[in-house]
Amino acid sequence: MSASLRMLLLLGCVLVTASQATGAVRLRQLPPATDAAAFVAYYWKAKPGRAQEYNDYIRTVAERIDESARVAGVFEEVRTVLPVTAPGAGPTEWTHLRIFRLKNLAAVDGLSAGLDAATLRVVPDEAQRKANSERSAPLRDLVRREVWTELR
Repeated sequence: MSASLRMLLLLGCVLVTASQATGAVRLRQLPPATDAAAFVAYYWKAKPGRAQEYNDYIRTVAERIDESARVAGVFEEVRTVLPVTAPGAGPTEWTHLRIFRLKNLAAVDGLSAGLDAATLRVVPDEAQRKANSERSAPLRDLVRREVWTELR
């Protein structure tokens, strides 16, 4: 047996385990590299007829806060993307996907607190922060939050 075939079989034994009780095959997830970038994805759905208002909110309020957090080292980059639906396809479950790239998985735990701190810096007036929250609440609903890491 060649060395490369032995390595492939060994790798297969590490990745796949067979359950003797059920005969099922399960893949084991390899632990992520500790220095691999992490991504936190927030899927939002603009309320009917409110997508343009939500776009404006992101541009005028959220992006200023995001930039303060980025400069402070909370995350490396943020992107807001919109789905492009194929002709004849139904509506998507989300209208806005905001993806934050962080240095690594350890940084994920600090994202929320870092964004909160940036909000306090950018909008120091409590009444204005409350008005911003009241402005954004009727514009969109959170569909889900996911955390990803890159393959290295």
